[in-house]
Formats: sequence, structure tokens, C-alpha cells
Amino acid sequence: MTTHHGYGDIKLYAGTGNPALAQKISDYINIPLSPWEIIDFPNENLFIKLGGSVRGQDVYIIQSHSRPVHRNIMEMLIAIDAVHRDSAGRITVVMPYLAYSQSDKKDQPRVPITARLMADLIEAAGADRWMTIDLHADQIQGFYKIPGDSLYAFHLITEYLKEKDLSNSVVVTPDLGFAKQGRNYAAELNTPLAFVEKRRMGNTGKKSALSLIGDVKGKNVIIVDDLVDTGGSIVKAVNLVKEYGALDVSLVFTHAVLSGSALSRLGDAPIKEIVTTDTLPISAEDRLPNMTILSVSELLGEVIIRSHEGRSVGELFNE
Repeated sequence: MTTHHGYGDIKLYAGTGNPALAQKISDYINIPLSPWEIIDFPNENLFIKLGGSVRGQDVYIIQSHSRPVHRNIMEMLIAIDAVHRDSAGRITVVMPYLAYSQSDKKDQPRVPITARLMADLIEAAGADRWMTIDLHADQIQGFYKIPGDSLYAFHLITEYLKEKDLSNSVVVTPDLGFAKQGRNYAAELNTPLAFVEKRRMGNTGKKSALSLIGDVKGKNVIIVDDLVDTGGSIVKAVNLVKEYGALDVSLVFTHAVLSGSALSRLGDAPIKEIVTTDTLPISAEDRLPNMTILSVSELLGEVIIRSHEGRSVGELFNE
């Protein structure tokens, strides 16, 4: 592989947040994962020792913020510090799923903007670049002074969906916040669009699904979102479109956060197919029978190669 920019070879490191995805990226770009030791001391302190020098190299640290979230965030920051202090040529932190991206603004008094804090921590640790997929809010890109690649699973997901008969389908977003992205899905899949309108009741933070804007009667519905956490809102959306006369309902989202009783909620809901990705690990016992997991490994692998060679990432998506 040709090397530009004066950085050395690509060095890939896998955190413990999503080792299976890191291995798939490694296989795709045909570069082995570099060895390091990640030690959890009895006092819950973490320690990382690189298995070889990264001086002058183009280092990619792959770490998804899966559970345990705070341990995995610290592991990532300590890893960045370790390669930084070993004089890496350039450090890119690859976070398929970035935690705290829902805390992107002060939407009530006396609260933090933790997504901004995350950006500061990543920069302070010594990262030169960052990479993530489907940020909850695009403006988070502006929290970073260092450059980054904010990628989307959109092409991967729509390519999969286009293999199906969508002639009687309608795309639905579970809230108005995802409406713009929903419009992109509808345009790409050549379907109509509808929205679930949802208002927060009082200041308890509890969401309450109210009404449907658009028509789903006698149609197959594809509900699209960026992530599913507890599954509460999304299952309400499924039940709502069913009440409005929808036929089959499919659910499409990038990040399978799936906290608490999300899996049993999804399992009990009248959903024909759940399409998600492996930005977060989904263990074999957590895979519902109607779940299709698309891998983001080729997307990330391709962007790592282009980033290393100094080629356009936008070209990948005809942008």
C-alpha cells in the first residue's frame, strides 16, 4: 500500500468495546491488529502497554462506546495517550458509536453539554482525527477543533432495503427530529414519507406519542432511526402505525444500544424485520430471530485506507 503524507504504515489497535468489528475491519483492509496489553487492575485502574513501537506511524484506535460505557471511554483515552507518548505520526480514534451524543445542547437549565466534554477529552488525550458513524446530532462535528469523518450507515442500509419489494412501502420516522434523514431514506427508496409526532409531557422527560402525520393505511411501513436505546419510543411508534392500519412493519436503525428491557420489548412488538448494524456488539443470545445485522466494517475499512492515502472520503458516496 502506498504511503503519503510522511506518516508511516497503518497500525490498527482494537479496544475491548467491539473486538469483532475491529477484527472484520482488519480482515477487510488486510492489515493485522497490532498487539497491546490492556490490564484491569484490582483497584479498577486501567493500564495499556503497546506490543511494539508506533513512532511515526499512522495509528487507528478502534473503540466503540459499548457497555461498560465509562470503562470503554477511559480505555480509549488511555490508549490515545499511550500511542501519543510513543510518538505516533498521526492518531485517529475510530468510534463506530460515540457515547453522550444525545447530550448536545442545554435543553433545560443547569445541565451539562457532555458531547462537547467528550470532544475536549479526546483532543486533550492527543488524538489528531476522529471518525464515527451516525452522530445523533450533526452539529457535534463543530465541538471538535481536530478534523473528523462523520459517516453514515445510510448507503449500507438502503442498498440492503432496495433488494426488497418496496412498491407498497412508506418510510416513517418515530419523531420529527429524524425527519430530514427520513426524507433522505424515502427519496433513496422511492417511497412516501410519514412522521410520528411526539411531545414531551411536562418536565419529567417522559415522551408521549401523539399522532401520525401522513398515511400508512394498507401499506408496509419502514420505521427509520439512528439508534434504539430502551425501545420505548420505537415500540410506541410501531403500535401507532399499526393502529393507523399499517400492514408489515420493519424497523431500521444504526446503533443497537438496546438498554434495559429493550430486547424483550422489541421481541414482543409486531415487527416483521429489524435491520441494524454492528457499530455496537450484539451477542448471539441477544440476536432476535427477525434481526438482520449489516456490518459497517467495509465502510470503516475503506475510509481508513482513504484517510491514510490522502484520498477523498466523499467520493465513496459520490459526494
